Amino acid sequence: MALFPGAPLRAALATPPFGLPFASPPSLNSWYVGQWYGNTTGAYRNREGIYAAGQGLHFGIDFSAPCHTPVVAIGDGAVRAIDGPFGAWPHHIVLEHANGLSSLYGHLVERPSLRVGAMVRAGDVIGYSGDSVTVNCNGSPHLHLELRLSTMAVATNPVPWIDADWPSLTLGLGGAGLMVDLDDPLRWQSLYDQPDVTFGGPWLNAYPRAWPAA
Repeated sequence: MALFPGAPLRAALATPPFGLPFASPPSLNSWYVGQWYGNTTGAYRNREGIYAAGQGLHFGIDFSAPCHTPVVAIGDGAVRAIDGPFGAWPHHIVLEHANGLSSLYGHLVERPSLRVGAMVRAGDVIGYSGDSVTVNCNGSPHLHLELRLSTMAVATNPVPWIDADWPSLTLGLGGAGLMVDLDDPLRWQSLYDQPDVTFGGPWLNAYPRAWPAA
């Protein structure tokens, strides 16, 4: 695998070190990718609102899934935070991994039963998916997965780090959904080529001319 520009911790890996956050295979009844990390049309249209703190980009991957779907650890690690200062209402958990990255699992339906400092193995159930909009799961049920650098101040693209057949995980329901800067139309048009996000930094997608039109 070639090097991916961005996070200094990234290395050329024969096999990405992490797995997917669900044990079951994707399907319309289980889970699938609803929104990718990075330069998405949804983030662009909401860059002044919910994505303003993430430089206008979507700083995780959203996996559409029914509420109460078991969520598993993507790798071995220690519980760093539960319902801490990192957002992703109503509940979230953060795992710290040995390679200097932390994974955040957001919009969980209930507070995880683990304790801070507990060790988990890849594939262990760490929580259950919930809804980012309503507590009764009739709004937008999904899991929001982030990878952050050790300081938690920077999010990085999970795609190169997770061993998955990524192009197939939308189940053909709309593709990548990436925004095009008409003044630089080839920039950030790959699932693998997406920039790191520094929380609180300036917008990265303040495009004077964009497609699709907002």
